[in-house]
Amino acid sequence: MIKGFKDFIMRGNVIDLAVAVVIGAAFTAVVNAIVEGLINPLIGLIFKADSLDKLTIGPIAWGHIVGAIISFLAVAVVVYFVFVLPMNHFKERQARKAGVAEAPEELPSEQELLIQIRDLLEKQKS
Repeated sequence: MIKGFKDFIMRGNVIDLAVAVVIGAAFTAVVNAIVEGLINPLIGLIFKADSLDKLTIGPIAWGHIVGAIISFLAVAVVVYFVFVLPMNHFKERQARKAGVAEAPEELPSEQELLIQIRDLLEKQKS
């Protein structure tokens, strides 16, 4: 039983997962700092409100829901424009430097492959 546990822990994907969780926690702190320090104050200026949580209609706290949606969208915008988009540009530039083709060569369809196989089999018969 101990050997099985040791084998499980020593697998590469478990270590990769652990590293991803730790990096994800640190990454979350960076994204939250950008959203809380930059995006939320800008939203507060636009709506002239310090918090949407106080907006209610009867028992429904719709301001809290709207605030959560805006916060989610702000996080998504920050992650995309600050991290994903620059990383994609970096990867494309590295691929161009390495000489990797932009678009992969178009592969033949199944029907074309079957025709080629048929033709090869006919040549082998004769």
